[in-house]
Amino acid sequence: MSSITLIGTGNMARAIGTLALAGGNTVEVMGRDQSKADDLAKALGGGATTGKWGAVPAGDIVITALLYAGVVPVVAEYGDALAGKVIVDISNPFNATFDGLAHSEETSIAQEVAKVAPATATVVKAFNTIFRNVLEKGRPNVFIAGDNARAKAGVAAFIESLGLRPLDVGGLKMAHWLEGMGLVTVALAGNGVGHWDFALGVDEFTG
Repeated sequence: MSSITLIGTGNMARAIGTLALAGGNTVEVMGRDQSKADDLAKALGGGATTGKWGAVPAGDIVITALLYAGVVPVVAEYGDALAGKVIVDISNPFNATFDGLAHSEETSIAQEVAKVAPATATVVKAFNTIFRNVLEKGRPNVFIAGDNARAKAGVAAFIESLGLRPLDVGGLKMAHWLEGMGLVTVALAGNGVGHWDFALGVDEFTG
């Protein structure tokens, strides 16, 4: 069982929180709007709690379920409150036309988070290639990237508790390419696949 704090009160926070509780994990919700955090925790049920914005999260794993532009500023705002935590960035920094990433450099939101997070915190990229509706009703693969093997193992164990398959793609610099995979997923939804009820995954072939 993992202890999880969700920073954010939107649809992805709701989807991950629901699965987390069903998997036997503890869940805390934090939101800048305290009433929205309280409402989400109540809707999740299962003993979900709320924390005060900016306070030390109760969870060992802190999932920033925020739009990409808010992730780095919020991590910087929390500052030392995130010391020793595993921070999971799930965001996708798409440009306005959804045909490129918002940052022009070979970086990622997760890598930028690592620059402002406390030295004792670790950062993992995960969940960004999965549409919320698929997370709610499917069992997709979850690609993860990070530099700390212990942190990734903890996130992988959490993902497995959700009934999902974690797939490690390597170090944190691979988060840039995971964001590119998120972009490809959106492009497939609008073109070759033509709907949102799918996820990228890995099929293994032997013999």
